[in-house]
Amino acid sequence: MAVTRTGIPIRVWSWAGNTNDQALIREVKDDLADWRLGHVIWVADRGFSSAENRRYLQRAGGNYIIGEKIGGNTEAALVLARPGRYHEIRHNMRVKEVVSDDGAARDRFVICHNPEQAERNELIRTQLVDRLQEAIDGTDQATHDERTKLATGLPGAVRRYLHTTKTGLLRVGKTAIRNEAKLDGKYLLRTADPSLSIEDIALGYKQLLEAERGWRDMKSTLDLRPVYHRLEDRIRPHVILCWLALLHIRIIETRTNQTWTNIRHQLDQMHLGTFTGAAGTIRRRTTTSTAQQKILAAVGLKEPAAYTSITPNTPT
Repeated sequence: MAVTRTGIPIRVWSWAGNTNDQALIREVKDDLADWRLGHVIWVADRGFSSAENRRYLQRAGGNYIIGEKIGGNTEAALVLARPGRYHEIRHNMRVKEVVSDDGAARDRFVICHNPEQAERNELIRTQLVDRLQEAIDGTDQATHDERTKLATGLPGAVRRYLHTTKTGLLRVGKTAIRNEAKLDGKYLLRTADPSLSIEDIALGYKQLLEAERGWRDMKSTLDLRPVYHRLEDRIRPHVILCWLALLHIRIIETRTNQTWTNIRHQLDQMHLGTFTGAAGTIRRRTTTSTAQQKILAAVGLKEPAAYTSITPNTPT
């Protein structure tokens, strides 16, 4: 993948991980030593954000864009508390930069805020809180053991909003709700590269999310898995064909600036009908809509022929 700054192309290698795996970072970075890349930006999620990993990625002129844990993180809390104005770089993305300098390392933090995601977070939280309130209504008259059993039996997503008073009564935790609401739609990124713009940092990390979405699409939408082949010369073409299909999808999304779901919905409305009458049989497609015309023009395709065949009846 690539992030482009003014006049300078940068190769961005993205991977996702669930644990802080230093061995994986060393192996991948060392394997690329012979590629002779001028400027490599490593994009990783918060599982790789340890100080030791970050310093290793900076060897030989490399650098990183790493997602940071935003909740329960003292450093993140300090960054989020710093004042500053958000700048909109996309219709659904606002960013703000905070620089941290402890004398040993100068890190740049970028707070990303997605208003649409913030609305979704608020809606989900409201539903969970309503579910909690319904569960604890009337529990003041219950025994201590009954309330304890109820509390421990709640799903974790609901229980995190539960507050137990000093007398053992169950209440909705307003403090927990306020603290979580402050993080709605936000995620935090860290880099030590002074040359990257804020937009490059935000969009570079977004490429990691696109890579993860690509794998999900490969395994679900394109049915890469399960693979029923046993021989390598059959498995390899199967994977390559799925990868090519995903590549085509991404190219179409990029050129149309639409999601594949919306594109497919529009193109699914284009039909070819067969009409038979006394004079013969014709095959004619439906009239191309404005949305379909824009999609075809964006990807450089001509509209299909209005008539694919005209077959007159042979006189008897």
